[in-house]
Amino acid sequence: MSILSIVLQSILALGFLMFGFTKFGSKQMVEEFKRYGLPAAFRIFTGLVELAGGVFMAIGIWKEQFAAIGGIVVVVTMIGAVATHVRVKDPASKLGMPFVLLILGLVVLFINWGALIG
Repeated sequence: MSILSIVLQSILALGFLMFGFTKFGSKQMVEEFKRYGLPAAFRIFTGLVELAGGVFMAIGIWKEQFAAIGGIVVVVTMIGAVATHVRVKDPASKLGMPFVLLILGLVVLFINWGALIG
């Protein structure tokens, strides 16, 4: 396991756990999902997926297969986030964080890919 992967996984684990929990009732997230035209159930689903990604990233520090799975969860989730921001015509500044997280997820996935297929 590379130090780079451990650092990125730690950042992503903490971030996705935090982001996931905010989906369960943060006034800001409730309003954002309304603005996106998405139902409350999808907000809760997104929170659960983000929590799962955070947990996979954390476990992945010790088990590389989980890091790769966490990378897939992060990448797919952030592709959805970027697509949503583009669909609602958000300014480019709102795309920054999802895009950075997408790249970090891709790096973790790339580093740990061998554990997933091997």
